[in-house]
Amino acid sequence: MSEILTVTLNPCLDLSAATPQVSAGPKLRLQDPREEPGGGGINVARAIAALGGQATAAAALGGVTGARVMKLLEPSGVTVARFRIEGETRQSLAVTEEETAAQYRFVMPGPLWSGDLAAAFLTRVREESQRIGAGAVVVLSGSQPQGVPDDVAQELARQVAPSRLIVDTSGSALSYLVAHPDPQQPLFALRMDLRESEALAGRALDTVSDSLDFAQSLVRGGVAQVVILARGAEGSVLASKTLRLHCAPPEVPVASKVGAGDSFTGGFALALAQGADLAEALRMGTAAASAAVMTPGSGLCRAEDVARLSADCQIHTLP
Repeated sequence: MSEILTVTLNPCLDLSAATPQVSAGPKLRLQDPREEPGGGGINVARAIAALGGQATAAAALGGVTGARVMKLLEPSGVTVARFRIEGETRQSLAVTEEETAAQYRFVMPGPLWSGDLAAAFLTRVREESQRIGAGAVVVLSGSQPQGVPDDVAQELARQVAPSRLIVDTSGSALSYLVAHPDPQQPLFALRMDLRESEALAGRALDTVSDSLDFAQSLVRGGVAQVVILARGAEGSVLASKTLRLHCAPPEVPVASKVGAGDSFTGGFALALAQGADLAEALRMGTAAASAAVMTPGSGLCRAEDVARLSADCQIHTLP
């Protein structure tokens, strides 16, 4: 099995709770509070650990909140390569309204970074990737802090080569990545959700075939060897130069959509590290995403749910 390294530039302390009704004005009494270590790469590493794998999480953590995230990670089975920064690691709050099951998410900004700090963090990530070996699977997941250059994913791909780099990011970093591909050093895989893919495509992607066409256009443009687009309850599609796959999950009860994307990426990365082909990695990722929506708050996938759902995730090869 290959080693797995996840990279989190903008970690988070995830707080979640419920209240009977959300309305402006009165004090809203929250109940069933939970706190969990968060941020894309940290969540991916936690999902991998929950599925029986092992990952090292390189994460930039600062202040009292960063120390709390470290403490919460202790029982998770995740090895943390901490990069200490000035300032306070951000927090997020997810509040579920019990009357409607609607979820309200509030996310604080993270610390402001300098270009020198970003370069130092990438150096630390390169050292970690070299330590665990050239055959590693490396995952860059989550938002980028203010001040981090938009080409951070391309620079990371160069730093960790020949490891396989999977990227799941958003905002200006994602737009830059698609607009400025590096055909000499393409990512191994790029994942995004339906909203992000439609924004980049500049049109609605109404069908599975529409998503596959757009994903394959990114592959042919040199952005990544593999592009994965999520389609919500319809599952996910995966395209390479020669493959067009759709994995449809079974219908499951939805408790919270938080954590589905990170669970997908964790399941996908773990399957690749275990030697699975792209179709089986897509199946495991889809099962992990479906399992995650069954958990409340910001909970991730559970191994028993993934094992049960995996057999019912249907892989289709499209022309």
